[in-house]
Amino acid sequence: MAVDTFLDAPQTNLAGVARILVRAGRIEPKQAEDLTKTAHDKRIPFVAQLIETGTMKPLALAHALSNALAVPLLDLDAVDAKSLPQGIIDAKLIAQYRVYPLGKRGGRLFIACADPTDQEAVERIKFATQLAPEWIVVEYDKLMRLVNDQSTSAKETMEALATSDFEFEVTDEDPAAQQEKQETTSEVEDAPVVKFLHKMLIDAINMRASDLHFEPYEFNYRVRFRIDGELREITQPPIAIKEKLASRIKVISRLDISEKRVPQDGRMKLKFGSKSIDFRVSTLPTLYGEKIVIRILDPSSARLGIEALGYEPAEKERLMTAIVRPYGMVLVTGPTGSGKTVSLYTCLNMLNQPGVNISTVEDPAEINMPGVNQVNVNDKAGLNFAAALKSFLRQDPDVIMVGEIRDLETADIAIKAAQTGHMVLSTLHTNDAPTTLTRLQNMGVAPFNIASSILLITAQRLARRLCESCKVPADYPRASLLRAGYTEEDLDDTWRPYRAVGCSSCNNGYRGRVGIYQVMPITEKMQQIILAQGNAPDIAQCAKEDGVRDLRQSGLVKVRLGVTTLEEVISCTNE
Repeated sequence: MAVDTFLDAPQTNLAGVARILVRAGRIEPKQAEDLTKTAHDKRIPFVAQLIETGTMKPLALAHALSNALAVPLLDLDAVDAKSLPQGIIDAKLIAQYRVYPLGKRGGRLFIACADPTDQEAVERIKFATQLAPEWIVVEYDKLMRLVNDQSTSAKETMEALATSDFEFEVTDEDPAAQQEKQETTSEVEDAPVVKFLHKMLIDAINMRASDLHFEPYEFNYRVRFRIDGELREITQPPIAIKEKLASRIKVISRLDISEKRVPQDGRMKLKFGSKSIDFRVSTLPTLYGEKIVIRILDPSSARLGIEALGYEPAEKERLMTAIVRPYGMVLVTGPTGSGKTVSLYTCLNMLNQPGVNISTVEDPAEINMPGVNQVNVNDKAGLNFAAALKSFLRQDPDVIMVGEIRDLETADIAIKAAQTGHMVLSTLHTNDAPTTLTRLQNMGVAPFNIASSILLITAQRLARRLCESCKVPADYPRASLLRAGYTEEDLDDTWRPYRAVGCSSCNNGYRGRVGIYQVMPITEKMQQIILAQGNAPDIAQCAKEDGVRDLRQSGLVKVRLGVTTLEEVISCTNE
């Protein structure tokens, strides 16, 4: 009998283990009520009170719960504690709910417990690990030995992080940095904090995370990683380290550690194996301290090649035809985090030849590329996108990349550069390719300038890629596939969609991400629509007639190829 089914049975006003034992005839209702009240007053679990009073022996309780709920039973004496996984569940959750992870298989996490009716523990662990918990009943006394050993180790580590003071040397010859070091050494240089930060960065790289979030709250402090587009809670260090950790990150990112009232942006670098990884750092003052987000910038991502990004052959051909033109503008659009920068740098990498002069202006430059002249925006000094573009035009450029077109002045200068013999690459935040043209018109750009300068617009999203090791065929109702956007001709039984399962080498059935693209060349017919000040639906209809797939249709192609799932495509192209 399932746990929830058993607990739904009307028996007494008791809950959880107490109700099960009363129904099984192991204890009397009055005795169960007294034990429940005492446990509540002492703020301990009912199971703990049951064992402490000697009402039931740990082995008898484990057998009773296993039989009543049809939950597997395990003797922890037969398990080597050293072989059990570490770090899957945070030590704080282990101590709070008196559980212990036994192993992981696919998207399931097997957990030793003495109370398999604790639904709060299920939800908390599921949220923290993004795995489906499955209970294994064990004897309470043996479980607590494991929990206490874990808690002791975690407590010693956390106390060291919170209280230890060590000297740290700033290896920087800049006099201002040396003075800063002398003034702030006692505040920021804590060796355990340094080790903790270094471990988080290494773990993030190994787990293929794109961002690290350090988030202070009133009573706790948590660290989350964004892995394949999803945020996952990794750990909850002691709140006492939040100031030292923030100061440490700000020192190595060349930020002002004395300024905690306004946001700041910086960069840092970590040597990882044979390559160096850059990190972009952003701080934000919140109610309970500074939230810090660290973006991992891997330069190798720009050299993967256009095939690795997920362009289909026809889309690749359209893009390549546009970027090798001597002049004009190519725009990449999409929301934040959709991979626009990697797409732009992939194009720049293909254009980066000894005979080509390339200049970029970004806020800030995310990927370092040898052979490319990269400029960071500095609004305080008056160096904005428009000012940098004006300067570029006096630097004899062949290719110009603008990180983002934000205003009319930047758009006008970029378009004039495209009209006067330069290839211009840039980004815009729009939902799809057709709406980009109307967005430029709304910004105030003349229709003639749009029609005469823009060669191609690419809209993109990132979908999670299925793990090749564990994906299995999925059976979707025909009606669901038709609603998603497939036609009757598409459903010809020559292909099968796949679904995510999960294994030890992936993240709930997914590993990595793949791009979904709408690559729209500006044809003569589209130019006529733009000059007539047509709207986005008119342009979209024209693109459809020209054989341009929209984002949903491009995503459905990826489903047919077994690259991703239908649910993932619907989620990231929910227009």
